[in-house]
Amino acid sequence: MTTSALTRPPAAEDAPPRRRRLTPQRVVLHVFLIAVAVGWLFPILWAVLTSLRSYDYTATHGYVSFGGWTIDNYVTAWQTAEFGKHFLNSVYITVPAVLLTLFLASCVAFVIARFSWKINLVLLGLFTAANLLPQQALLIPLFRLFTEVPLPEFMSDSELLYDSYWGLILINVAFQCGFCVFVLSNYMKALPRDLYEAAMVDGASVWRQYWQVTMPLCRPALAALATLEVTWIYNEFFWATVLMRTGDKFPVTSSLNNLRGEFFTDNNLVSAGSVLVAIPTLVVFFLLQRHFVRGLTLGASKG
Repeated sequence: MTTSALTRPPAAEDAPPRRRRLTPQRVVLHVFLIAVAVGWLFPILWAVLTSLRSYDYTATHGYVSFGGWTIDNYVTAWQTAEFGKHFLNSVYITVPAVLLTLFLASCVAFVIARFSWKINLVLLGLFTAANLLPQQALLIPLFRLFTEVPLPEFMSDSELLYDSYWGLILINVAFQCGFCVFVLSNYMKALPRDLYEAAMVDGASVWRQYWQVTMPLCRPALAALATLEVTWIYNEFFWATVLMRTGDKFPVTSSLNNLRGEFFTDNNLVSAGSVLVAIPTLVVFFLLQRHFVRGLTLGASKG
């Protein structure tokens, strides 16, 4: 072995990466991003800080002060709003609604992406239009419809679609399917058609093509949508307030009303309740974070 081989300089790829020059444009960009991040985080941090302080201390010294630390607000909020019971109500509504939304949306998206029909764009536009229509515009007709549609007693103690979990599940599925169809159909269109041709040669039916070929490949997109749908349906407040009358059936977001007083509101107590309500969505996001980011970035590098 020659001396030149022994003293060969390291390859260029082993050298440390060069730092990019700090130009005025990059300084402005970083300042803007930091300002946006602070703007998003400030309400959350302020709510957490307020929830850890006693009302008596903040009433005396103001909220722009430091001290009065306590966790009694969380204990009081949990007991006053009966979060344990209402968390279960949210589970009864959110889990079936998310599963039904993803299943029905994937079926429609598969038909739109797999088959070439003249009404494909019309069908996609019909489902997407539900997201463009203000929900408040349908308040009166939907309220009258829910008070007239009967249900068996084992499905609803009110024997109506009104004041039942099924009513909230159906209304959430109806309004969330459009967005999921739009996302899944575009993702399924990017799948190679050779997969379906090979499946047809092997004698696979349309159902097997959907369930055994398409759905496994759509797991990242489904995980990303599941994260979003859990957050949106779990945090839904409007329809639960309108289509429910029994307080024991309210989801956890609606139960925050129990923390408001008749003559004044303890903001420290409400902040503690809001933090407790937000914990499940944070847990779901962190559990599915890897799949969520992967699902959002799929196709970003395709030309």
